[in-house]
Amino acid sequence: MWTENDLGPGVSCLLSNTVPVDDQIYRMYHGTTERAAEQIKVSGFQPSEDGMLGRGVYLSRDLNKASRYPLDKPSERVVIRVNVNVGRVKRIDKKYHPLQKTWHDNGYNTAWCPPNCGMVTSGLEEDCVWNPKRITIFDVIPPSLQNTVKADPVEGKNYTMFYGTSKEDAENIKAHGVCQSNGILGRGVYLSRDVEKAFNVPAHLPMHQRRVLRVKINVGKVIKIDYQGHPLQKTWHDHGYDTAWCPPEYGPVPTGLEQDCVWDPRQIKVIDVIRPN
Repeated sequence: MWTENDLGPGVSCLLSNTVPVDDQIYRMYHGTTERAAEQIKVSGFQPSEDGMLGRGVYLSRDLNKASRYPLDKPSERVVIRVNVNVGRVKRIDKKYHPLQKTWHDNGYNTAWCPPNCGMVTSGLEEDCVWNPKRITIFDVIPPSLQNTVKADPVEGKNYTMFYGTSKEDAENIKAHGVCQSNGILGRGVYLSRDVEKAFNVPAHLPMHQRRVLRVKINVGKVIKIDYQGHPLQKTWHDHGYDTAWCPPEYGPVPTGLEQDCVWDPRQIKVIDVIRPN
């Protein structure tokens, strides 16, 4: 939701799989502890001396990615929202790339790892900015606003979710509603609370032909399916559940992103249609 609603004037929002353009300003995120965030607000970012991409400040355009850090202090996490002038950008999309740690020596200001390129274990997008002066702090997101995708859906509650489709089908769905399909969780309507996940569907279409429906759903009785081969993975509705939920990172979804499957399409109310930037 932040990717739609938190932008200020002159700040571009890109899905994390969209190639950044040189010399543009983008919204990014940095995961840290609350104490460190206060220090950063006063003194600015300090580059890491080394890392997967060498020296620099590590950020992501994916809030999901940033909200996982620091890995060893889950109870202390906050996310700093920033605006970054990326300067000249180098795409690093494979391990042992010849410029993996020397991109700045070759005239680049930012290194960019696209999602699912094999560089990052989670498969999520990563950016490394050489000069902290290119980074302007916007604000700090407290934990209560970061964890909407990771938190277990509560039985009987209403949620905003996203449904990926084509430009042509979006209008038909607005008029007639969504239909069930078959997939990793059996029969149902496949959605996500993660707008990034929804924009990856349908994968065979170019981005400009994709649309995402923003919908409201009452999830009813929910079951968590958090590993491949779960005994109720495809039969949850037969056992009285209305929605199956795959949590991010630990579920059977190959991308590691959150997935929901709602049995009854009548539980889904379309709010509007989101176009990719």
